[in-house]
Amino acid sequence: MTSTSLPDSLIATLPGSSYTDPVVFAQEQEHIFETMWFCVARASELAKPGAFRTVDVGRESILVTRARDNSIRAYFNVCRHRGAKLCTEESGEVKRAFQCPYHAWTYGLDGKLVAAPNLTKMPDVGRTEYGLVSVAVREWLGYVWVCLAENPPSFEEDVIGEVIARLGDVESIERYDIGNLSVGRRITYDVQANWKLIIENFMECYHCATIHPELTEVLPEFADGYAAQYYVGHGAEFGEEVRGFTVDGSEGLDRIPGVAEDQDRRYYAITVRPQVFINLVPDHVIFHRMYPVSVDRTIVECDWLYLPHVVESGKDVSRSVELFDRVNLQDFEACERTQPGMSSRLYAKGGVLVPSEHHIGAFHDWVNERLGTPQG
Repeated sequence: MTSTSLPDSLIATLPGSSYTDPVVFAQEQEHIFETMWFCVARASELAKPGAFRTVDVGRESILVTRARDNSIRAYFNVCRHRGAKLCTEESGEVKRAFQCPYHAWTYGLDGKLVAAPNLTKMPDVGRTEYGLVSVAVREWLGYVWVCLAENPPSFEEDVIGEVIARLGDVESIERYDIGNLSVGRRITYDVQANWKLIIENFMECYHCATIHPELTEVLPEFADGYAAQYYVGHGAEFGEEVRGFTVDGSEGLDRIPGVAEDQDRRYYAITVRPQVFINLVPDHVIFHRMYPVSVDRTIVECDWLYLPHVVESGKDVSRSVELFDRVNLQDFEACERTQPGMSSRLYAKGGVLVPSEHHIGAFHDWVNERLGTPQG
């Protein structure tokens, strides 16, 4: 391709190699996923002491559990003896301790080394010094977030700050009382695409009229190509005849009591870098977490959250679940269609963003900044 200057209405994207090069992905693991706050679990999954979940964060396996004092703890999922993976199950429950299946080194829920063969003959081995290595943990919105950095960045600035930047204040999301909602449905998607393609897709609505017929019926303004995230504090308004955020526009479920009048009949989308999407509607919240597996594969875990009595009573949530499940499948198919093109010689220098997508350019700048990539 010959090099030409772009028209003023277009700006350049990242180059194709950013989505295909394993070296770039390794840099992202090191400088993004392993240094930032990363959402790993719904706190309610760790209902009682000994409940655990293992999650890959960057290149590390992390063990998340609830300790006897009811606090949530997170550790590197690595035995201090010879480096064996301590827990191989994705989730489960232990009664009192985690025991390495290799040499039976055993750790309490607080991470301390509590037993090992012949440990009494090694009085110089400190129970804390040779315990599991912990990582920073925070709970917010009913989710568990961890950070692998030795000196974690401010959670208030990097996570809560993202929500404030999108909505204008933190009170707007607090009204949905997300921490006290219940999971009505969870769907896990295995997407054969780079994690950045998924974020870029979520951030824009230039594609909405093309691939989201159900969504644009409920949110007519999306057919014009401007996503809700394009404007600070803006929520896309339901169509006049739409009664709820459902696949057919029919009545939704019980409205979350704290939702303000000016938030009613509106949809808000929030990206919390590097791997969380939060979607707010009056009667439920849709919470996505991405787990980048490789340069061209991403697992996406999506929760539909409702008022506890809605879930406990067994009310039918399928129409609201089906709407965004269709949106997810449509989006992820588009991302999988795009991934092979990232390897094309025609995309070696990248593509272009139209005006309604220009805010994605800020995301690209952020990626380059995190990786220390010179910006042209």
